[in-house]
Amino acid sequence: MKSIDSVDANFDSTSYRAWVLLMLVVVYIFNFIDRQIIGILAVPIQAELGLSDTQLSLMGGLAFALFYTALGIPIAWLADRSNRTWIMTIALVTWSAMTAVCGMAQNFMQLFFARLGVGVGEAGGVAPAYSLISDYFPSNQRSRALGIYAFAIPIGSALGMLLGGVLTTLVGWRLTFVVVGVLGLAIAPLFKMTVIEPVRGRYDLATADVTAIPFSSVIKTLRTKKSFWLLALGGASSAMMTYGLLFWFPSFLLRSFDSQLITFFSWLPSYLHADDPTPVLYVSYFYGAILLVGGISGIWLGAVVTDKLGVADKSIYGRAPAYAFLGTIPFFLLGILSDSLVVVFFAFLVIQALSFVMMGPLLSSFQHIVGPNMRATASAIALFINNLVGIGFGSLLIGILSDFLSEQFAEEALRYSLASGVIFYLVAAFLFLLAARHLEEDWENK
Repeated sequence: MKSIDSVDANFDSTSYRAWVLLMLVVVYIFNFIDRQIIGILAVPIQAELGLSDTQLSLMGGLAFALFYTALGIPIAWLADRSNRTWIMTIALVTWSAMTAVCGMAQNFMQLFFARLGVGVGEAGGVAPAYSLISDYFPSNQRSRALGIYAFAIPIGSALGMLLGGVLTTLVGWRLTFVVVGVLGLAIAPLFKMTVIEPVRGRYDLATADVTAIPFSSVIKTLRTKKSFWLLALGGASSAMMTYGLLFWFPSFLLRSFDSQLITFFSWLPSYLHADDPTPVLYVSYFYGAILLVGGISGIWLGAVVTDKLGVADKSIYGRAPAYAFLGTIPFFLLGILSDSLVVVFFAFLVIQALSFVMMGPLLSSFQHIVGPNMRATASAIALFINNLVGIGFGSLLIGILSDFLSEQFAEEALRYSLASGVIFYLVAAFLFLLAARHLEEDWENK
């Protein structure tokens, strides 16, 4: 291991590392709140601006994905050679400000370009964090640390649903965007002042190269890593369904279960009810609970299993997610085709858990497949593939298919459009199984 000098010794404090991880999680939570709140706000936005399902998909998916994916790689390349905490602070300020701007949009094009701005900011928010975690936690703790970091995905998604539902009920969708954006701006100074830039590669072998290298060298290295591309494509395939559900599931619930939602939440105290006969608020409770409970349990299960079994068998980092994706299939078909809201809740709770098993092993694999001087760039390339495909086309394809089926199935068109997405989990499982065959040979610093 590399020696750690006295200046760097504070980085080994358990309490400080916990604080850093907490701050990274909080920033990532806001990343996902601002990214996913559009799903619950799509209903009032569509009603006010008169948008089609296809336009909603473009605004909620492709608008964000265009700049998020395009800028992610150059920003990560910069993070591999400069101060990562500054990059994340600037990114946080940018995406939070543009989220607030979304609340001022008066038509489809204005909202589309505001969402582009959110994507510009969030392009610098994730890959540098992966690299930071790898320099705060040793290799045998990274899957769990990255799994805890990934808790922000279900927490942020759930809070996005809950805040979106509550705030839009109280103040409307425009002020909801403004409030969430301002909250993100408020935590930026705290993050920058308390998260210190660590020595790069400090937990890697002494022979590990930490000198900055050109982008072409990263690509040259990744060309020899078959598992990297298979994992990235597998993650992208699953993301098609994950982001498709995040965006469209609230609309599906309102279109197919509006009356059942009122009955389902009749036990709540009066101050938690809404006057709207098809309340967005109830959807935020329903889906928020699924995202939070299912997501956290699935991420932790995947991280713990792979940290324990991965010491002796690196293929588990691919096999565990593959088996989990295969397990989602019967629950997905049961839930999406059911007429019972109770069945839908428990089926999608299991789906959420199983589909998120991949997070810890996937993120940890990307950090171990390459050396410390290219982790942020390699992660950004994986995110580019994942998000361009997942965010850019997942919700879009579901929206286009829903419009196509609407003449035949009316309000139920979205149900059958979502049902067709089960194939994405099957493709993801196949690709992860293929990746598992190459992980042992591709692993760095065994």
